[in-house]
Amino acid sequence: MAYTSAEARQDLLDAFAEAIEHIGVSLADLGAAYELLDERNADRLEEELFGPVQRAYGRAKSTYAQFANRHGMTAPSFETPASGRPSIGAKGLIDSAVDAAARADGALSELQDSSLPTEVGDAELRAALTNVRELLTGVRQRARELERTLGR
Repeated sequence: MAYTSAEARQDLLDAFAEAIEHIGVSLADLGAAYELLDERNADRLEEELFGPVQRAYGRAKSTYAQFANRHGMTAPSFETPASGRPSIGAKGLIDSAVDAAARADGALSELQDSSLPTEVGDAELRAALTNVRELLTGVRQRARELERTLGR
């Protein structure tokens, strides 16, 4: 049985959706951590972590919907998942967010390494995959720098 372009596009969107869901988890955990921090550290978290992850989430969802629309496919609405347990504290939530962002980056990397974006994707999708990964780059390092100042 032949593998059609429509099936390949669906596989591409499924892989992209997995990454988007991980970005959503990261965003939710960062939002919960923000609520537990003092104003100075909350502002840093928002600028250095939440903002870039939020932009990555928005760009990924928008790209997903536009690609699906261009090819007559249905795009689900991605709901931001519930955050982790506040009882693990701000540091635990930030660590969870960093792990989710790393899983998203890994999923995007695997997708880029596959032939799908080249074979059935388009220039807009390929550019967006790169842009989303760039937004996620450095999340771990910036989180570690922020965590070093927590509680001081």
